[in-house]
Amino acid sequence: MQTTFDNSQPLAIGADHAGFEYKEALKKMLADAGWNVVDKGTYSTDSTDYPDYAHPVAQMVAEGNAAVGVLICGSGEGVCMTANKHEGVRAALCWNEEVASLTRQHNNANIICLPARFVSIELAEKMVNIFLSTAFEGGRHERRVEKMAL
Repeated sequence: MQTTFDNSQPLAIGADHAGFEYKEALKKMLADAGWNVVDKGTYSTDSTDYPDYAHPVAQMVAEGNAAVGVLICGSGEGVCMTANKHEGVRAALCWNEEVASLTRQHNNANIICLPARFVSIELAEKMVNIFLSTAFEGGRHERRVEKMAL
C-alpha cells in the first residue's frame, strides 16, 4: 500500500492551453522541491485538446513510470475524466485545500486535477503541496478503494 509520495520516481505533469501558465509555475515549484518533473505538454497557450496531455500523464502513472501526476485544464473536469479511463489511476478534481487532502487520505488518489479558470496559481501550488505530502489512511478506506476497480 502506498502511503505518501516521494520524489525518487518522476512526477508527470500535463495541461491544455488553459492550464499552460499554471503548469509552468508548478513545474518550477516542483523542480525546486527536488522532483524530477516530466512535462507531457502542452508547450504554449495555442488552443489544443486536453486528452492529448491527460492520456500520457495517466499512462505514466498507470504503468508505474511516474509516482504521481498533475493535470490542469480550464475546468479540471476534462483531464480528470480522461485520466480516469486508465486502469489503476485515481484522478481527483481539487478546488480547495481540504479536497486535496481528503482525496489522498480517503481515496488514495494518484493524480491531482486542477481547474485553472477557477483557482489562483497560489492556491494550485498549495493544493499540489498538500496532495503530495498527505498520506493515504488505509483501514476502512482501503476496502472502498479496492472496490473502485472493475
